[in-house]
Parts: sequence; C-alpha cells; structure tokens
Amino acid sequence: MSELRSVVDVLRSEVLANLPDARLEDDFAELQRSCEQLEVERLRRLAEIERRATFKRDGHLSVASWLASQFKVGWGTARESVRTARALEEMPETRKALEEGDVSMSGAKVLLAARVAVPNDFRDSEKQLVEAARIHSTNDLQRIAAYWRQAVEREQALDSDEKVRERRRLHASVTFLGMVRLDGDLDPETGETLLTALRAVLDAESRSSRAGGDRTPAQRRADALGEICRQWLDLGERQSVGGERPHLTVTVDADALRDGTATVGDGRGNTSDLDHVGPVHPSVGRRLACDASIMRVVMAAPSEPLDVGRRTPVIPPAMRRAVIVRDRRCRFPGCDRPHTWCDAHHVIHWADGGPTALPNLLLLCRRHHRMVHEPGGFRLDLLDGVPVFRRPDGSALEDRGPPQPAP
Repeated sequence: MSELRSVVDVLRSEVLANLPDARLEDDFAELQRSCEQLEVERLRRLAEIERRATFKRDGHLSVASWLASQFKVGWGTARESVRTARALEEMPETRKALEEGDVSMSGAKVLLAARVAVPNDFRDSEKQLVEAARIHSTNDLQRIAAYWRQAVEREQALDSDEKVRERRRLHASVTFLGMVRLDGDLDPETGETLLTALRAVLDAESRSSRAGGDRTPAQRRADALGEICRQWLDLGERQSVGGERPHLTVTVDADALRDGTATVGDGRGNTSDLDHVGPVHPSVGRRLACDASIMRVVMAAPSEPLDVGRRTPVIPPAMRRAVIVRDRRCRFPGCDRPHTWCDAHHVIHWADGGPTALPNLLLLCRRHHRMVHEPGGFRLDLLDGVPVFRRPDGSALEDRGPPQPAP
C-alpha cells in the first residue's frame, strides 16, 4: 500500500500542462485500467470483510452500514458496492476478466444484472456473456443480455408476467443537501398506475392558467410525485403506524420559527430537521409549521427533553373547512389549483403572534406557499383585512378574490 501511495504522490507532482498529448492520453488509459483493477480488489476485500463480519466489532449491523459510516459513503453507493462484491464472488469468469482488464466495471454490472434476473442459467452462460462483454460496448452488451434473458425464459416456458414482476425494485436514498435519489424498475401494472397518476396531476396542472412556469418537464414530474404522496398522507382513513398515522415530521427550533432568515449551520442554533433527510433551511420549517399539528418539547439541554406536550393542530378542522368554503382554491393571483392541493397559510405567522383566525388565513397551493415563505421571495400582507401579494421588488400583484357563488 505504501508503494501505491508513492505512485499517487508522483502522479500528483507532475505538471499536466507540460505533458505532450500522446503521453497524457497514454497515462489516462493506464490509470483507467488500473482504477478498474483496484476497484476489483476493493470489492474482493469488502466481500471478505462481510464474510468475517469484522464490522460487528464497532456495533454496525451490516457491512453497508460500516462502509457508509466509516468512509462517509452514501447509503445507495454502499449498498451497491456490497451487492457487487457479493455477486463477483459467485461470478469467477467475470471477476477474472475484470482483473485482466478485458472487461470494464460497467460491463460487469450489465452481467451482474443478467445474473440477478436469471441466476441459475447465468452460471452456464457466463463464459459466453463475458466473451460478449470483451467485444461489445456497454450499450450493445445490454441488448445482448436482454436477448439472452428472453431466450432463456422462452426455453423454460416461464410465466413471463410473473417473471417480470419478480424483477420489480425501488431504492430511495438520501444524497447531498437532503436530496432523495430514486432508482428502480416497476412491473407493468404498477408502472402504468404510476404513469396514470402522474399524468392525472400533470393534466390538472395543464388546465391551470399558471401551469408550467419555469419548471422543466422533469421538475414537473417530480412535483407531481410529491403531490401524489402528500395527498395520500392527507387521507383520513390511513392505518396507524407506531400508534399514529404516517405523516411528515419536522423538528423546528423555537428561534427558527420566529426568525426564518437564518441558514443551516450558521451557528445561531436556528435549526429545522426532517426525520429522514436531516437539516433543511429554517424557512422550510416555518412553512411546514404554518399549517400543521404542533407538539411542544421543552429541552433541559441538548438531546435532553424536559417536557413533551400533546400534539394539537394549529388550524382546527372546522376553521380549515371555513377557509375552504370561502377561498375554494389557491388565492395567489392567477392560480386556480383546487383546495385539495392547498395549505392554509397564516398571513402573519402564528409564531410571530399572528392569530389562527379566518381573517389571517388564506389558501395557497404548495408551490405558491413555498414562494411566499422563501427569503427574498413574494410577500403577502394584510391591508385593512385585504390580502395583498407583492413581488420580490415590492410591487403589488392584482388580487383575485374567491369566486362568488351563483345567486
């Protein structure tokens, strides 16, 4: 290992601008091959660590947990490394080709996916598939592996529908800055259900006068998925889990509620944390607390609760119904999203002393609710009891009042 580190030090000391083109390309090619071979050795040792269960010494429940904790690796990356390390232990031809530099790690992962799909038959066909990986690009290899799987399934006369369903999977992992990465394959029925639900939300948005805004199609689909999940959590007939209905939980420091201008990690103690993704901007905590059920927790010291109050809704159900009857839909000028897509927004936040009363409440769809709470974004004021929306530059938008019922 000391020799390996010495080689890296030599490489780092080189001035790349002084290298001729041919030397630079030759160096890169050799480094590419060496990195692939080093990755094989890393995975081989990871598999041995799992076999010996040395990770249990420090109380880790799995080698993936150890990898994520010890080396600051993302959970998704750690799990994928463990899956690959395990699989290569059962794929001798593939591992040999990797060690010799005949097959890339990308090609090996295509073969790994083929093995997962049809494990029993992969063993008999591994040599032929590895030979294909030596010759073809990764894209061509994916098509070859797909044809091979179809041929195997036809030969075995497997129930194709059930076989496809067995390959369903979904991974969700927290990444940088609390973003959540999704990756998976859905069976045709579930996939059609998802696409239909997404299309229903997107079609409903397309009928809005403020449909797309500046969002890309991918961002619109992401927002639609969030809307589907949020509406499911809002259903009254959901089953309880752990004694309460599933819900989004945010822990907000009292100072963060009163001052949403702080930033994460600014040293002022104004924190907002979501249960799964961790710290978020304090303005997010203020927005979520605007229309939520609140539980007071008094802390004697960090991580030492002194007193825990009962969970109570900020806006009682009867008052929410009154806001819905009055506003019917989002009150942001030009928006007509229905009340099922809206939060009840406190014009003057209750943490700032604003009353939870009908004159201080307004329906805002989630996108406009976010825009109103963003620092330096749109503002909403009450002038003589009338809501006035202002652009970031302070100029007023023309208000669209709630639709009036027919006489």
